Amino acid sequence: MNDTTARGATGRRVVITGLGAITPSGLDVASLWDAVASGRSAISRLDGPEFDELAVRIGSQVRGFDVAALPAPGIERSLARRLSPVHHWAIAAADQALAQAGVDPAVVGADRAPAGGAGADTGADTEDADAGEAGPALPWDATRVAVIAATGSGPIDAMQAATRVLDARGPRAVPLTLSIHGAPDSAAALLSQRYGIRGPAQGVSATCASGAVGLGDGLRRIRHGYADAVLVVGYEDCLNGVNLSSNANMRALAAGYEDAPETASRPFDRARAGFVMAQGAAAILIESEESALARGAEILAALAGFGSASDAHHPTAPHPEGRGAAQAVRECLADAGIEPEGVDHINAHGTGTPAGDAAELLALEAALGAHARRTPISATKSSTGHLLGAGGVVEAILSVMALREQLLPPTVNLDDPEFDGWDFVAGEARPVVVNRVLSTSFGFGGHNGAVLIERP
Repeated sequence: MNDTTARGATGRRVVITGLGAITPSGLDVASLWDAVASGRSAISRLDGPEFDELAVRIGSQVRGFDVAALPAPGIERSLARRLSPVHHWAIAAADQALAQAGVDPAVVGADRAPAGGAGADTGADTEDADAGEAGPALPWDATRVAVIAATGSGPIDAMQAATRVLDARGPRAVPLTLSIHGAPDSAAALLSQRYGIRGPAQGVSATCASGAVGLGDGLRRIRHGYADAVLVVGYEDCLNGVNLSSNANMRALAAGYEDAPETASRPFDRARAGFVMAQGAAAILIESEESALARGAEILAALAGFGSASDAHHPTAPHPEGRGAAQAVRECLADAGIEPEGVDHINAHGTGTPAGDAAELLALEAALGAHARRTPISATKSSTGHLLGAGGVVEAILSVMALREQLLPPTVNLDDPEFDGWDFVAGEARPVVVNRVLSTSFGFGGHNGAVLIERP
């Protein structure tokens, strides 16, 4: 790291001190990394009668996370019952990130009223709404810490369930907490109340670029002095009949792999046919370098740059030349103050859609020039599936782990690359000296984001 990197042209250096993950590939960061680095796929046939008649019946499900065993420390059972599984995943991932950063989430949340919102579904328990003062274990001024919940849809299951209740039982049966716990920003509110964080708590939604945009917003907030720390949590669960059917009807999903689901996600392969939907949550705690040093926290990596742009082209198709994606990458490198040759590895968006993968490579070549084809590329969605709005946070975590382990994770199922002259990390992980990783995230609507992560 030098004065032109990790801080941009002005402002403070921003570092990563905590990671957390609840994903189909593992229920913590170590398990997630082991699965992805080993090339193990989390994609399988979907469990449950809801999926039996769908055109696409594969995906990446979170398994082994026992919501019934909750509540987690500091959450009353009355609140736990009202939350969606994706809320529990977000809370667990955030707890992991804080714990790694040296902040005990159970202690921070102790002696605080639970984050319950407007009371139970029956109208009782309204005392849950009262929040206490910030816990004494929070190592920052509580007013200078922010929470960003990055998601494409948020707890969409709550809205779908409430619609079924309305149709079956009428308006009086609709949960009164739906407006609170069914909102895309709901995880940010829950987490701010859980930890006593009194800075901004907000949602960020940019479809599949949401995670990258959330990290970028947090980076800028710290860099320019508005916060000392930001907890960024990506969370998503669109594995339901409605969302799967919509994407299948668009022909965006890989279909016909029910007998071999682990082979369905094939980024950059000639046989690729679409993406595979996944669910889960991931969290990254970022803070100013001076804050981390002052409290003796281990610095895992630096968040050095961010760029975002819009294609302004089509509701679902990427710009055919990757115009917005290239702009996002250029802005990311400029923000970090590095030239293309400073990028050692790319964790590509790489969903396995025919148009998306092609456009991404054009964008990388436009932004990085000749260095693009010399840079090793991994597409880790081939293992994890596509966590949509949470994907950018998951892949930023994998980028941090690649830097720490000096190991590039593989792209699985890349048996017959369609694109010649590119350095794809295929089949198995590659040991290599790597100091900077570019992680890209692109989504429907023309949303594009890119982050650059540095070895400290």
